[in-house]
Amino acid sequence: MDKTSIIGLILGIIGIGLGMYFKGVSPAVLINPAAILIILVGTAAAVTIAFPTREIKKVPKLLKIIFTESSTPTVEQLIPLFVEWANIARREGLLALEAKLDDVDDPFLRNGLSMAIDGQTQEFIRDVMTEEVAAMEERHEANAAIFTQAGTYAPTLGVLGAVIGLIAALGNLENIAELGHAISAAFVATMLGIFTGYVLWHPFANKLRRKSKEEAKVRYIMIEGVLSILEGQAPRTIEQKLASYLSESEREHLIEPQNEGEAVNG
Repeated sequence: MDKTSIIGLILGIIGIGLGMYFKGVSPAVLINPAAILIILVGTAAAVTIAFPTREIKKVPKLLKIIFTESSTPTVEQLIPLFVEWANIARREGLLALEAKLDDVDDPFLRNGLSMAIDGQTQEFIRDVMTEEVAAMEERHEANAAIFTQAGTYAPTLGVLGAVIGLIAALGNLENIAELGHAISAAFVATMLGIFTGYVLWHPFANKLRRKSKEEAKVRYIMIEGVLSILEGQAPRTIEQKLASYLSESEREHLIEPQNEGEAVNG
């Protein structure tokens, strides 16, 4: 579970709810079927028109990605793994790593290691893996664009909902007592449009882009790790190279326990 997505959503709802309370606005005004229909169905309709079916079908999966943690290995997990593989490759040769393939859950890393074991050149491996990352980033950007567009459409549809509400209110001017209530209800659609656009859809798109960027970084680290093993670099050299992707505090946290272990063994 991605805690930040859940916490952010809860804080957004609480913030709007408390804001309405302190302003003396009853939460009952939100029970406005017309406004909800215009914003939610209208946004869904606009997005459906804007994107092909194969991309729209991904929306449930994208929502799952937003609210769950990524299964991609972290840099901290990869560094000890590549150090171990480098030790095996130097002692027993690259072919000895074939026994490790079944233990690799990530398909991208497994494919890269498999190509190295099969004797492919560094240029070929780099080209294949880099192209795969580029294709992944392009797919992810297209996915995030769905929510970006939804965030663009929703506030505008909110204005449309307000206009419709005002038309209905002004069309019944003979009932002055109900006019104020009708006008206030007209702006519920605007509020819902802005809320969904800037508290839900745009943040969802940003979360997908951030997760994509982090996954791409991990993929590039995998490429460097595989190529470093293929070059026959020393385990310590590989560790230092891959640790450069970490912050200083993360680097110290990763390396210090290993140094303590070496001291004890020594």
